[in-house]
Amino acid sequence: MDTEKSQTEPGILKVLAHLLGTGVKNRRLDIPPAYGTGYCSGFIFNEQIRMVIMDYELKENLSVENPDWNDAMRMILFKFQNVLPQAGSTSEMAFLQGAGSFPEVASPSKDQQLKRLPSVLITTSSVNTDVMIPVHSNTSTINIEIDANYLKGLFGESEKSVVLQSLLQNTKPLLFEQAIFPSLQRIVNEIVTESIDKTFELFFMKVKAEELICRLLMELEKRDEKRLYPLNSDDIQTIYKVRTQMLEHLERTPVIKDLAVLAAMSPSKLKRLFKQVFGNSIFNYYQEFRMKEAASLLSTKKLSVSAVGYQLGFTNLSHFSRIFNEHIGMKPKQYSKSLN
Repeated sequence: MDTEKSQTEPGILKVLAHLLGTGVKNRRLDIPPAYGTGYCSGFIFNEQIRMVIMDYELKENLSVENPDWNDAMRMILFKFQNVLPQAGSTSEMAFLQGAGSFPEVASPSKDQQLKRLPSVLITTSSVNTDVMIPVHSNTSTINIEIDANYLKGLFGESEKSVVLQSLLQNTKPLLFEQAIFPSLQRIVNEIVTESIDKTFELFFMKVKAEELICRLLMELEKRDEKRLYPLNSDDIQTIYKVRTQMLEHLERTPVIKDLAVLAAMSPSKLKRLFKQVFGNSIFNYYQEFRMKEAASLLSTKKLSVSAVGYQLGFTNLSHFSRIFNEHIGMKPKQYSKSLN
């Protein structure tokens, strides 16, 4: 039995346990109080698919090389960030209301919101997201790695989008980010909250991991890219720098020319790569985030509709109400009343 469990435990758990002076029990590592709080758990379902759940806060950063990584395997990484339910969190309720508000009880700063935005990173095997995007001592992620050939075998012969084809081929460095939507959040909640008998645990977790990937790929399939461009580390860092700059100033409509100067890219390249990564144009992405921020201000700070509109740079409140309705599904006054 111990040998069987050992074969289904990711090596990263054992390495981390050794560094922290503790052990792994039932595929789970609890962080010793001397080092922080939280846990890591992991599952190797077979040679083609594995999952690691990390929900912890360490007192100091740790750098651990992944012993499970195999360059010969054509693995695709699905990294679900900031999706784990927190005590007192209203994240699922917010998503079900359609607002997609940030899962915060207190009012977070804009920088905190950006770092804690619930999303999924999807990368091909030649992109290391932990190098491109900093991993902090406070981690709340579910990582699923799946072999591209195995994943491709789950699909029929029907025509696929350029995005899905390129992902399954896994021959060039690509990264996509997708905002979390309600059906994904529900599956995540089932993974971390369901009490499953040990007899069924591996079976249950494998089904849920594949369901997460399937739901996510169904959403990616809707993207209309006609051609995808390989990304290098500078491209990725630059695109995220541009996004941060834009979303830290929601009261100002983004000017492509200014963002292109910041990125040291041509406007056409910036627009092309931004849409490739996030699945939306710069302006549409900005407007969507802006309306989520409006919903967050109405719900967490209890500000008036006019105060929120003016704070986010709107001079015409009728225009604000119309845009809010397009993104959230109801007018801001209706939304405020629905919270009471």
